[in-house]
Amino acid sequence: MAKIRSKSFWSKYQIAWRSKKSLVCVGLDSDLSLLPQVVRKDANPMYTFNKAIIEATLPYAAAYKPNLAFYLAAGVKGLEALKLTIEAIPADVPVILDCKVGDIGNTMDAYLKAFFDEMGCDAITINPLMGRDVIKIMLNDEKNFAFALTLTSNLSAKEFLLGKELYKDIAAWVKGFDARKVGAVVGATHPNHLEQMRKLLPEQLFLIPGIGAQGGDLQAVLDNAIKSYNEPNILINSSRGIIFKDSSAKFAESAGKEAEKLRDEIRQGLE
Repeated sequence: MAKIRSKSFWSKYQIAWRSKKSLVCVGLDSDLSLLPQVVRKDANPMYTFNKAIIEATLPYAAAYKPNLAFYLAAGVKGLEALKLTIEAIPADVPVILDCKVGDIGNTMDAYLKAFFDEMGCDAITINPLMGRDVIKIMLNDEKNFAFALTLTSNLSAKEFLLGKELYKDIAAWVKGFDARKVGAVVGATHPNHLEQMRKLLPEQLFLIPGIGAQGGDLQAVLDNAIKSYNEPNILINSSRGIIFKDSSAKFAESAGKEAEKLRDEIRQGLE
């Protein structure tokens, strides 16, 4: 049975910000090949690893973001690990599934049933290029939330999103939806565009990858991407920089310290 979602993603995010003063999203990119040796002989090593990471980082995490690809790569055990992982995250902490789907009709409906109803996620990432049909079914449930790929953190974003300036069109599209339902993925690796993105989307929540292993500038994000100090409307994701900080038996303890460090750096940067 999927975890019962009594609150919307938006309300969970607001509660997490007010109660923890954290904007840290812990990315659970739990690549089976990179897991510490200490968990590899367990019945489901991905879940064992994730559970320990969640327990260690929970005081500092405003959200968690498992990346679907790593769980699919591990087959049935991986999907089982994903479901168990989501169930292990307390109900008041939002879960974003990084799946980057974007289809129409009953195909998109099937994705939504899988991710929201069966898995119990609170939000997903979407590819918006097929237009409004990608998202209109999702909006029927007020608890759901979607982050549209708008200006991604990868280097080849310059080919279309930057090079063809598609990010402007996608931002205009995102702005047409309720900010409590639809946000934007905006990479920290584009510091010269962060202020512009906030002007294009003054109310929307930004999911910001690229801090840590990809070399994004945290202070540039805090100076340019927040809505305001009291209502920042951002989540800063770090995956490898937190969960794979240490491959020893103390991997979870090290992840907790890294999540705490990032939370404190964000607090200090905001001030």
